[in-house]
Amino acid sequence: MRTHENLDVWKKSVEFVVTVYKVTDSFPSEEKFGLTSQIRRASVSIPANIAEGAARSSEKEFLHFLSISQGSASEVETVLLIGLRLNFLDEETYFDLRNDLNEIGRMLSGLRKHLLIKNNPR
Repeated sequence: MRTHENLDVWKKSVEFVVTVYKVTDSFPSEEKFGLTSQIRRASVSIPANIAEGAARSSEKEFLHFLSISQGSASEVETVLLIGLRLNFLDEETYFDLRNDLNEIGRMLSGLRKHLLIKNNPR
């Protein structure tokens, strides 16, 4: 059985969520149910789907949930850009978060590729 807690991408994405929560604390209070909620939910979705997929009984299902995590990462990327353009984020914070998100994306892609090769050897 897979355990998501041993996956580096899960660990990295959990840390990313903690950072997002801290950063969005400074967003305007009127954004509590708007952009703040959106970025937090999408960020949480990344490690949550990794964990859910790892708990599934088949590699195919795991791959599906990793794909959902990748989609959530893309959603976070978009919301971060909007936050930057609305001046809720400074450029340094934006680029730090983007770099973390890019690394998570590469890790997700690598894990997906590993699972695909493992299940479809030549």
